[in-house]
Amino acid sequence: MEQLQQITLETLPKAFMHLLDEVKELKTLLIQKNRQPQSTADQWFDLNELCNYHPDKPKPATVYGWVFASKIPVNKGGKKLRFLKSEIDEWLKQGRKMTLVESSLKAEQYLKNQ
Repeated sequence: MEQLQQITLETLPKAFMHLLDEVKELKTLLIQKNRQPQSTADQWFDLNELCNYHPDKPKPATVYGWVFASKIPVNKGGKKLRFLKSEIDEWLKQGRKMTLVESSLKAEQYLKNQ
């Protein structure tokens, strides 16, 4: 909202509603921030935690197949599989397909560099 230079009786309700909206937005942001984990340390997943975290909720047998085929980043501690959240997040992002616009821009950039 543009800054109100002068608040008059006519603009007072609009200014008041704007302030209420701003306070609600700030409150929502503070609540969201307080719900986020405060620790910046990376998180380790065991096999079941990974299955629950992964968006597709794969079965453990599927994850074992990915590990065997070296498709997923994994750390082994003895016989246990451990997965680092940051590595899993990066791995999941690599599977993202480009949008048509992104593909077009990439093709144009490639042709310009030729």
